[in-house]
Amino acid sequence: MNRVLPWAIAVAILVALATGGYYALTHREPPPPPPGPVATAPALAPGPRNPIAEAPAATPLPALNQSDASMQESLASLLGAQAVERFLNTEGIIRRIVATVDNLPREEYSQRLDPVRPMPGVARTTGRDSTLALAPENAARYEPFIELATRADTSRLVEIYRRHYPLFQQAYVELGYPNGYFNDRLVEVIDHLLEAPEPPARIALATPHVLYEFADPDLESLSSGQKVMLRIGPKGAARLKEKLRELRAQVAAGPR
Repeated sequence: MNRVLPWAIAVAILVALATGGYYALTHREPPPPPPGPVATAPALAPGPRNPIAEAPAATPLPALNQSDASMQESLASLLGAQAVERFLNTEGIIRRIVATVDNLPREEYSQRLDPVRPMPGVARTTGRDSTLALAPENAARYEPFIELATRADTSRLVEIYRRHYPLFQQAYVELGYPNGYFNDRLVEVIDHLLEAPEPPARIALATPHVLYEFADPDLESLSSGQKVMLRIGPKGAARLKEKLRELRAQVAAGPR
């Protein structure tokens, strides 16, 4: 299974914070997947569906290539320096967030661009062969990150997003969307994650190759982001969805 877990978003920082990041559910660390196809730019639209009010910065924004220090400082003021060091990949973090948010509704994502550090350890399972399933206690692996994501002050997170929005937009254009608007994509991805099915009480697994997969083909066909919502368990998914709704209310133009 993919190395996804939630991070996800608020600026994509919470979809990257709120989708908790991407964590391994494998026997061993798999090699990075090949780069995905280049995105096709959407047709020119009359304007963004969800315009974001950019917050004036006390000092001029740095160039995108020099923005890591500004983002790291802002996130440390919100989450704490130790939490940023523990959970996040801050090198090129704006580009990482933009790419990850864009890929959450897709089947795969680029591990090398993950803004969240992989969780140590491997998936906890129970049974074997036909009784192989995700162990109930596996959800506890994600608890520290979920706690961080859900306790973050959403208004302050959105302020960081708004202040740096021109850089997020630039990274989105560079990704292959010259006529796109990143905040529209962020709202779309939040909606997609909110539509994830409720995690079943027992999630059966299969190992047709080296890595674990969901035995139920309907679950296995879900996007990488929605699979994350299953792996973290019912309680974790409910907490993240509540945070995502809170985030959406602040970055979308109107109610869902």
